[in-house]
Amino acid sequence: MNARTGRRRSWLTAPVLSVAGLSLGAGISAFGVTAVVGDVAATFGEVTVDDGSLGRIGLPVTTVGIALAVVRAASLGSLWLAAVADRHGRRRVLLSVAAVGYGLSSLAALSPGFWWYVALVALARPCLSALNAVAGVVAAEASRSVDRAGALGLIAAAYGLGSGIVSVGRGLLPGDPSFRVVAAFSLVPLLLVPLLAPHVSEPAIARGRVRADGLPGAVPRLYRRRVAVLAFLVGMIAMATGPGFTYLFVYGERVLHASPLEVAALVLAAGPMGLIGILLGRWGADRFGRRVTGAVTLGGTGLAVAVAYSGGFGHLAVGYLCTVLLGGAFAPAQGALAAELVPTAIRATVAGWLTVTGVIGAVLGLATFGIVADATGGFTVAAWSLGGIVAASAVVFHALPETRGLELEDLEA
Repeated sequence: MNARTGRRRSWLTAPVLSVAGLSLGAGISAFGVTAVVGDVAATFGEVTVDDGSLGRIGLPVTTVGIALAVVRAASLGSLWLAAVADRHGRRRVLLSVAAVGYGLSSLAALSPGFWWYVALVALARPCLSALNAVAGVVAAEASRSVDRAGALGLIAAAYGLGSGIVSVGRGLLPGDPSFRVVAAFSLVPLLLVPLLAPHVSEPAIARGRVRADGLPGAVPRLYRRRVAVLAFLVGMIAMATGPGFTYLFVYGERVLHASPLEVAALVLAAGPMGLIGILLGRWGADRFGRRVTGAVTLGGTGLAVAVAYSGGFGHLAVGYLCTVLLGGAFAPAQGALAAELVPTAIRATVAGWLTVTGVIGAVLGLATFGIVADATGGFTVAAWSLGGIVAASAVVFHALPETRGLELEDLEA
């Protein structure tokens, strides 16, 4: 197979573009929680001015942080769903989790209380996380080495575009929009599933390599060390981006008094910034290697989150956009490593484990960030403590082998 299909790159074919469309829907459904969590807290809590800037959130930051951590923790269920893709095929799993995830996210618009909302989006989260994980596997398996970082960058860009659609749509709604309207955005990707389904196909390399032995989620001993190292690094970047992305609306609107449109403008600017980051990450991963690119972008992401939550709106804007840029650049390098370190029979399972460790990192980051913010009466100490730890963890990339130029067929016994 050539690196190109006809005149097109292998990541511009219908199978990759269709799963990118599903990832876009996952971004809409998953980021809706981030966009409206402040609105949900204000709707079902009690907004006061006597308790300072944190009182305007409606609920304690710890409560909001725990709720967000619960939603993130629910993604742990995605491990089993992703592992099923190694046994019953990528296509079947993708279409199933897309329908269920989008559907539950849409139902959250009818929530009668704060914890009802949390419960519904938490039930949807394993499906959305598995969808994005398996979509990355399909993109990697449908591409050659020269195009793999680009294909994985496309999946990351699609997810980011979905996030931007939610934020911009919310900002453009008149007045102070209800969280119910924004939650209902998930109906759009739900209706598009039947249109994308005919174009979602099983990657050729995955056919005939169904894994039937061992427990779902098990990784053979030969690959455990490298998977554990990469999983740790994925967890560390999630520890920074979890609070870095999730507290944007709470901090920007409730603490800094920025308007919804100002915060939406940040997310809108994050779209091209994320795309630039993905292109830089793809270029770096192919030119300098997966490890170097991953280490530089991981360290920079930790520092960017620290800057974002340690000052006024200017700090938030610069730090948030740098977090998006560097986080986007991290995705192609990490995704290529994940695909090139293990054989096809366990690739979706490993993607599930990376999702799980990303969830654990995000949960720890969200919970710690909220607790430290409440204890210190602000966000600065929490931001610099967390960001510094994440930046230091980048040295662990040295423990992984470089895989640039490796074709997936070379991993098959």
